Amino acid sequence: MQSAAGATMRPREFLAELLAIEPVMGDSAILTFTAPEGFAKAVGAGQFLDSLCRPESAHDPLLRRPYSICSVDRARNTFTILVRPYGRGSAWLINQPVGTLIDTLGPLGNRFEVQPKTNRLLLVAGGVGAAPLVLLAEEAVRRGQSVAYMMGAQNAEGLLPAHVLPEEVEYVVATDDGSAGAKGFVTDLVGEYLRWADQVFACGPEPMFRSLRRVVLANRIGNAPPVQVSLERTMACGLGACLGCVVETKHGMRTSCVQGPVYDMDEVIWS
Repeated sequence: MQSAAGATMRPREFLAELLAIEPVMGDSAILTFTAPEGFAKAVGAGQFLDSLCRPESAHDPLLRRPYSICSVDRARNTFTILVRPYGRGSAWLINQPVGTLIDTLGPLGNRFEVQPKTNRLLLVAGGVGAAPLVLLAEEAVRRGQSVAYMMGAQNAEGLLPAHVLPEEVEYVVATDDGSAGAKGFVTDLVGEYLRWADQVFACGPEPMFRSLRRVVLANRIGNAPPVQVSLERTMACGLGACLGCVVETKHGMRTSCVQGPVYDMDEVIWS
């Protein structure tokens, strides 16, 4: 990964200070943290952090928790993550007071790759998979590209607030109960945007990927538009050592924390 100065920025362990907590999506929150010097300018959409979610004097939970980088503020050198209290670690983190220092490792993983000729990006999000696509939208808008950001949820409360996205982004939503946007799955809306999009990027739960893949294969022309997916896996070490995050691809087994979490949809083996 290249920093603004051109030097490679390697993953590092640092203490991130919690600056703000914004409740979103019902039970979730966007947490803002300080970052090491140059961090915000060097990270890219799709990369993530591994955080210790426990008091400094404790050893439980033992393993780190992975969180995608949601957005960055280059001027203030801060970053945000989107946290949903799935388990003990995330429940602890989301309930910490402002000022708490969190032992953090990162940035980790690869990035979404936007091709040089791409002008129109279609982003498809589900659940906390919304996070890395927010940063991707920020990067695309900064480059002057057009972005359609699609998100699905069970109801209106589960959707990402529109103000989190750059105002230039077209925000399209779907809910299971029809309380906001179209009624049904967000992937039901993808087909009408495929001819518009130069590339598609997605992050969310496994069932969403399978539904997205069916829609794409039924509507694309040849291999266009190409689709990149960020797969949700438990990434405890972040260094490719524990092998708890492997993904089966046409090129063999790949560790998501090092060789992912972003993959070409056509390269993944969907069992």
